[in-house]
Parts: sequence; structure tokens; C-alpha cells
Amino acid sequence: MRECIKPTNKETLTYDDYVKGIQALKPEEQLNLIELLSSKLKRSMLERKIKHSILELEGLGVEIWKGIDAQEYVRKEREAWG
Repeated sequence: MRECIKPTNKETLTYDDYVKGIQALKPEEQLNLIELLSSKLKRSMLERKIKHSILELEGLGVEIWKGIDAQEYVRKEREAWG
């Protein structure tokens, strides 16, 4: 691996600095960097996966029950069980 040049406390690296540094790497080193960044990005995306609430299902399928009396439906189902 090549030696890393670290900026001083007051100095920050720019995007162009990173691009130049990457271009200076050997192809194998560039591939290693891509693999490293890819795995970190995948992990980060999995951690940020949006959690869903059961309440989001409220109202789904309402059109299926249009015109059906809930009490009558339940009564018929119970009769069918026994």
C-alpha cells in the first residue's frame, strides 16, 4: 500500500485532491478502493432501511368490502366452521 498524505490541522482535502490521489493508484489499488467503498455503502444503506408501521396498512382493500355487511359476513363464516 502507498503512504497516505495527511493534511495538517488547518488544511482540508478537496474532492479534486481525492480524485488525483485515486488516479495515482495502481489499478489493483483502485479496485480494492472500489470494493471497500462498495461494502461500506451497502452496510450504510441496510442500516438506513426504512422501518414500516402496521398502521400503514390501514384502509388497504377497503374496496373489496364495499356493500358487504360485516356482521352478516362474520355470522356466515362462523356457521361454516361448525
